[in-house]
Amino acid sequence: MSLGGEKSFKMKMRDMENAFKYRRIPYPKRSIELIAILAISCTFFLFMHTNKLNSRLKEMEIKLQPSEFSALGLTGNHINSRESARRDNINTLHGTYQYLKSTGQLPDLTPDSVNTTIKAEVEIVFFNRVPKVGSETLMALMNVLAKRNGFEARRDKPSPIETVMLTPTAELSVTEDIMEKGEGTTYSKHVAFIDFANINLPWPIYVNLVRHPVERLISWFYYVRAPWYIAARAKNFPNSYKVPSVNWLKKTFDNCILEHDRECIFAQGVEHGLGDHRRQMLFFCGQNKELCMPFNSYHAMQRAKRNVENYYSVIGTWEETNITLTVLEHYIPRFFAGATEAYYRAENRLNKVNRNSFRPSASEKVRDILNKNLTNEIEFYNFCKQRLYRQYIAINTLEFK
Repeated sequence: MSLGGEKSFKMKMRDMENAFKYRRIPYPKRSIELIAILAISCTFFLFMHTNKLNSRLKEMEIKLQPSEFSALGLTGNHINSRESARRDNINTLHGTYQYLKSTGQLPDLTPDSVNTTIKAEVEIVFFNRVPKVGSETLMALMNVLAKRNGFEARRDKPSPIETVMLTPTAELSVTEDIMEKGEGTTYSKHVAFIDFANINLPWPIYVNLVRHPVERLISWFYYVRAPWYIAARAKNFPNSYKVPSVNWLKKTFDNCILEHDRECIFAQGVEHGLGDHRRQMLFFCGQNKELCMPFNSYHAMQRAKRNVENYYSVIGTWEETNITLTVLEHYIPRFFAGATEAYYRAENRLNKVNRNSFRPSASEKVRDILNKNLTNEIEFYNFCKQRLYRQYIAINTLEFK
């Protein structure tokens, strides 16, 4: 074998060795696509978790700012899980506080600036209660507080038909009934807002409660179908109450909405009857039928807001129990001093009043339909909540200034 041939053979062997040493194994095209998808998925997974971690860090940063939370008097009892998930929502306590702070309104917010009780001309609490907002619970609480604080808690006589909208004669009769016992009394009745100045009577201390309009409608639907409600109506009003049919009793709220049942049609601007209590704003708008009766009316909402700001000392909600009780105690102490202690001492007994524990829940589809049909009702409800939050914040900012 020649030297050139031997070199040639060695070179060939080296080339073969290098080929095996540095060989590249080709991958099928689909495998490459799979690897790319896995890489994108991992990147997206890391992005989501990083974003979530960043949100949690921001929440922790807020929690570690004692000045804000001490000024509000916030504790775990005051913020529910739904609120903590939406901390900057203007319709939460924290969101309202942040809005007042960011707009420079906080320094001017004092208890006196949001205290309407001082406008009352007679020391009588008038609770023109909205149906299905927990009004029976507040009435029961006032009965407890009456003994403690030395006042008389009164209510109207039960009737087969609620006279929410009054004739001039009926309006005069109701207001005389309210004023009959004089100062140091409370009076509760399902009735729309009454303008006492129009009938030359002194203004009482107006109070009320509100509830989310969707939840309130669902509650009313099943409330009038509850066996104990039907039995009580038949017993108390045997000559006027007609026992409903089995088909009506078995009707579900979802089916009522989705099948466009006449009972569950919420057409905008229609003047429905009063029996279903579908309008919460009506109880704050007043006795003007033309203005206040049309369903979900913008003009009714504006009038209701004006009346709330000018005449109502407190409008609370059991969805914010601690805040409501605290505000009642501070702004109407003559009647509600010790309300928080009295409420929690008798909580089980108070909360059993008119409670329907077997009420089915409504589907998200039905809730979405109602949210679209109740836009002004919901706006008014949120307006009342924000006002309650302002009153609560005013109390606590004063304590920590």
